[in-house]
Amino acid sequence: MCYFHSVDFIVFSLCRPLHILVCNAAVCTQPWNLTEDGLETTFQICHLGHFYLVELLQDVLRHSAPARVVVVSSESHRFTDLVDSCGKVELNLLSPPQKEYWSMLAYNRAKLCNILFSSELHRRMSPHGVTCNALHPGNMMYTSIHRSWWLMTLLFTFARPFTKSMVRARYVIFPSFT
Repeated sequence: MCYFHSVDFIVFSLCRPLHILVCNAAVCTQPWNLTEDGLETTFQICHLGHFYLVELLQDVLRHSAPARVVVVSSESHRFTDLVDSCGKVELNLLSPPQKEYWSMLAYNRAKLCNILFSSELHRRMSPHGVTCNALHPGNMMYTSIHRSWWLMTLLFTFARPFTKSMVRARYVIFPSFT
């Protein structure tokens, strides 16, 4: 998801019906960096890659109906917004310059974009037999998503007894697909 050309490859190699698409790529607490496409890395991986993938697959999903798109978001979407002091959407917040970057805020904004995207996609695609849902996977799952920031690593270490393993999370998420 970090490179749009890798998304193109996935789509062009798909030659079967697609009934379920789970958008779950994410990074968190990454230092500021630009992708080869010139966009901030967290935003591109956590949101734009999914957006681009689904955009390219819309015809495949329509022809595969009934189909479902599941966008994995996060409860952290609640801790940000995308508007300026006048209440207008501020697109510069999505891929900020380095001096205005804070990794957790970038993650939160990308996850808010996931939810807004899921809602709009459902509105547009449900008449064609394609549903779209966003989900929060529950309490923090223990993954290595925090690996690039020592403070998050410490937080996850203390929280680990109260988190789900990836195996346990799979049983929580997948039954909803049936």
